[in-house]
Amino acid sequence: MSCLAATFSIISNKHYQLDTVTNYRLSASRLDFDQRTYTCFLKRLGKHYFCSLSNFALPFLGHPEIFPLVFTEKTQEILNCRINEDITEEKPYKLLKKEDIIQDMKTRAAVSDFHPVKKIVLEYPGEELLIVLDTEFKYGQNFYLVATEEAKESFLNPPEAVEEEGETKEGMTEEYIYKAPVRKPWVSLGSEKEIEEESVNESLRKIKYMISRVRREFGSKVKFTDRNASSVKDGYIECTSYQDKNFSIKKLEKDVGAQVVPKVKEMSTQTKWTYPRNAATQYFPREFSDEEKELCLSSEELKEFIISVVEIALQQNEIMNAFFDDWKALAEDESAFGGKSDAYLKEYQSFTDLHYLKHRRVSCVCWHPTIYGIIAVSVTERLSYEERITQSGKLLLQKSPILFWSFSDPIHPQLMLECPEEVYCFEFCPSDPNIIAGGCMNGQVVLWDISEYEEKLQNAKTGAGGSKNTPTFIQAQQSGKEPHFVRYCAVSSIEYGHKSVITDIHWLPDYFEVNRMGIAFENRAGVCVQLVTCSPDCSILFWDLRAPKTTIQNSTEKAKDEKTIEAPPDVPTTFKHLDLSWRPLIKVLYIMYNLMQYQTKPEMFGDENPYKQLRFPSAKPLKILENITTNFFVGTEDGEVIYSDWKMERDSDSGRLISQKPANKYTIHDGIVHTIQRSPFFKDIILSVGGWNFAIWKEGVTSGPILQSCCSSKRYTVGHWSLSRPGVFFIGREDGHIDIWDLLEKTHEPSQTQNISISMITCIRPWIVSSKQHFLAISDDFGTLHILEISWTLSHPSSNERASVLHYFEREVKHLDYFEQRQEFRAKERKELELETQRKKTVSCVQEVETLVLLRFVFSCALHIILLGVCYTQHCYYHWQ
Repeated sequence: MSCLAATFSIISNKHYQLDTVTNYRLSASRLDFDQRTYTCFLKRLGKHYFCSLSNFALPFLGHPEIFPLVFTEKTQEILNCRINEDITEEKPYKLLKKEDIIQDMKTRAAVSDFHPVKKIVLEYPGEELLIVLDTEFKYGQNFYLVATEEAKESFLNPPEAVEEEGETKEGMTEEYIYKAPVRKPWVSLGSEKEIEEESVNESLRKIKYMISRVRREFGSKVKFTDRNASSVKDGYIECTSYQDKNFSIKKLEKDVGAQVVPKVKEMSTQTKWTYPRNAATQYFPREFSDEEKELCLSSEELKEFIISVVEIALQQNEIMNAFFDDWKALAEDESAFGGKSDAYLKEYQSFTDLHYLKHRRVSCVCWHPTIYGIIAVSVTERLSYEERITQSGKLLLQKSPILFWSFSDPIHPQLMLECPEEVYCFEFCPSDPNIIAGGCMNGQVVLWDISEYEEKLQNAKTGAGGSKNTPTFIQAQQSGKEPHFVRYCAVSSIEYGHKSVITDIHWLPDYFEVNRMGIAFENRAGVCVQLVTCSPDCSILFWDLRAPKTTIQNSTEKAKDEKTIEAPPDVPTTFKHLDLSWRPLIKVLYIMYNLMQYQTKPEMFGDENPYKQLRFPSAKPLKILENITTNFFVGTEDGEVIYSDWKMERDSDSGRLISQKPANKYTIHDGIVHTIQRSPFFKDIILSVGGWNFAIWKEGVTSGPILQSCCSSKRYTVGHWSLSRPGVFFIGREDGHIDIWDLLEKTHEPSQTQNISISMITCIRPWIVSSKQHFLAISDDFGTLHILEISWTLSHPSSNERASVLHYFEREVKHLDYFEQRQEFRAKERKELELETQRKKTVSCVQEVETLVLLRFVFSCALHIILLGVCYTQHCYYHWQ
């Protein structure tokens, strides 16, 4: 048996022709020529065609004199080498004159099919070149060129086979005699021992369990019900896998051998080749005559068509772009800016301080609204409630300031705000970024005015004030100056404030204010004058920055007040009237933890501070704003989300102002609600994050959240909407990872999870610097602030993303309504089924009573009959006697 890479056939004149290149298994005895002729042909063929028989199927390495070419139909017509006409399978070659080929290359230049072998054609010694049809694409193209005279002569005049001595006579064929295999006895070579050693045998003793049940419980009905794991305390238990150190199992290595012998089958087929025929046809267009054209143009139907259709089409062309490519607008071109694989957060910069941030966590992060590269952070001690009580005296002596960082100096803070107590949350005033309000751990509200240091922060941004070649942080090291400490302007009264830590603080917008009843009025000052805070002490407080109405005082008291109230020279007197006497305007009592956020745009003012001339409005009545909603969402420490109204109402008995009862209360989260935030694109969409899950709410839908995530593997600690994409939001976890959710891509799991830190994520704040640069500030439990650059995919929405997200929210609302309708229908159906079952039981009881009464009647009748029979028998007996 001989394995070849080609199949050969013998022509009547004993010339040999190469037929195909596919790999087949052929038997030398099945060929139509003898072994000697076959060997001689292979030797000659290997001498002239191949370097070695092993390279038989490699056209470029093993055939240096053969060059594959592609002949188009135009080239075939010019050189008269058309397939199946001039060149057939019986004669698959043709000799072309060298002059014709050179003339074709001169005429068509680079278009000529001989252009790749131009140098070979010009250097060819002969007058005629041989081209061969490659029907099987053995060398990759439909033709190939023979580039040497020796190869051309070998192809045109193949050698004849030479008979050797000892061979069979010509004309006689060797008959094949089949010999049946002889059955032999099995001889063991030890393979059964190897199989027995490699087999798996049970060596451990089986453990038997017996499960019993009380006899009377056999066949009893079992009732299954569905319940939410988060609605019951300890209803969700995480069973994570862990390594048991008591067991150490080593894996055994095995040597496994297998032998597979494929079945070889010989098959053959023969088909008749049908030659294609060229067919042609000719037609001419139908045209109107001159009379038909005039009749058509003057018809009323054409005029009506032009008036009704063409004018509307022209108007539509004016309204919309008729040449707009809708297919290109279906999806954004992500090739220039990155695709889905680029949805990641890139580390831009990080800030930390070994002195002020050691053993402290970052509790709140705020970007400066107007100065690029300035970001402020507040820090608190990393202590539990019991540890904080134990070390309360030590905490009073330690400073916990608010630090201002700059991108130009990642080592040294640019400014520090002095705090009377640890600040848990703070926020820049939307009207004037130099005014900052913060909430302390002891429940007080603090105000700062950094107007005097605004120029310093702007210089820190640009790095001005030193040598051009020296960085800002090196200049600070050389100068050895500490950052400026800014003392607070005013602090609220601890007696009338919160009794616990202030967990959230927000400024009311500059276009309205509230009175003591909680009613919204117009704000004539045009600046933000009120703020709202919340705390776990079950209260929401509204604060007013304006000076209270002055009362008439005599000159002695007035002089006394002026003498006692004297601010230090380095402290601004902007809010001197509020210091230690600041009381809340409204007190709303609820159980809450985090408050919703208001989205406002910052306004810039001149050099004059508008808060220095703030006073309460005059006696002229203010205009009530009916379009301002006073409803809000709030989260509790128990995982509840409350929807209520801050308007006050009078008690009918005492006449005092009291808070309204919550409109709705939902128990969705199984832990503290850390974040409640309105979407920057949809004012009625709210995100709540707490415990092990998050939820998305729609204001006005009272049945519950429109989207609720499943329980996560790690607890969620914070969340924030994206400022540029409506369907994207970021959620931080306790293991230092960030979950990036894209509602248009996935709703059952995050689109991507990225590790940021080894400790818990405490705060997330995005910021848009420009259309090409978006930042995400992330802080952790170790006091490190990470600045990440958001990729193009996560920061730039598609053309119709807002409409798609809005459609998704509306669809979820419809699904929620449908779910409620089905629940009501099932409850009604269940009630009817219970009534039907009760009715059947009542009917069966009545039937049983009727049966008992009937049986009793029959029994009494039978008894009477028996007694009558006995009496009659006795009467007859006496009568007979």
